[in-house]
Amino acid sequence: MKELTPEQIENNWNKLRNIIQNTFDGERLEKLNEMYDYFEERMCLAPASGKEHFHNAHPGGYVEHVLHIVEFAQQIHGVWSKNGATMDNFTVEELIFAALHHDLGKVGDLSEDNYIHNDSDWHRKNQGMIYKHNPKLQYMTVTDRACWILQHFGVKMTENEYIGLRLTDGLYEEANKTYYMNWSKDNQLATNIAYILHQADMMASKIEYDEWARGDHDVKVQKEVEVKEKSQQSAAANQAFKDLFGD
Repeated sequence: MKELTPEQIENNWNKLRNIIQNTFDGERLEKLNEMYDYFEERMCLAPASGKEHFHNAHPGGYVEHVLHIVEFAQQIHGVWSKNGATMDNFTVEELIFAALHHDLGKVGDLSEDNYIHNDSDWHRKNQGMIYKHNPKLQYMTVTDRACWILQHFGVKMTENEYIGLRLTDGLYEEANKTYYMNWSKDNQLATNIAYILHQADMMASKIEYDEWARGDHDVKVQKEVEVKEKSQQSAAANQAFKDLFGD
């Protein structure tokens, strides 16, 4: 199973909070900080999915996935803009807000996690189900729970942010068909924010899957651990030398 080191989990959390601090301001920033402070421990350790062959089904996977979405959404925004798409009817701030919170429902509700460890060895081994859905949670779609959490903390959304967040899952969510498969010219989506976010989500999920399938991440983590251990050993050796011979 793909794993993150405690240092990587902490660094990702700090990156996430820095994005929030540098993107938003005023009352909305205060409300967001209140929400993220409330969920900090649970959000830091939340996975992004339940099956290891989906994407980021490991502690810290949720925050890592969100960071990917934020990065990729801005990259795709640049590609669409460069190639002539209409991009002046929503803002980058709206894009980042929706990217940050499209999967917020995966954290769970105010007291219960969405994903809990699967205690079935058979399901873990044969189906890769590292986590299972928490039966204590009332059923909601991920995006519906995200919207509920945001409103609970008094975080207001623009219309563009709501549409972007609500439709990020594309046609993987049945209710989105009325938006994406509407052939009336008068009822088309008013902006491209949802299309960009869906592309970013698909891109992030596939890259995270490919990384897991290749085992790249395990090698990367092992190298980082080895480098850290060598650094610690070198520091200890230097200190021992100083203790014996002075500076």
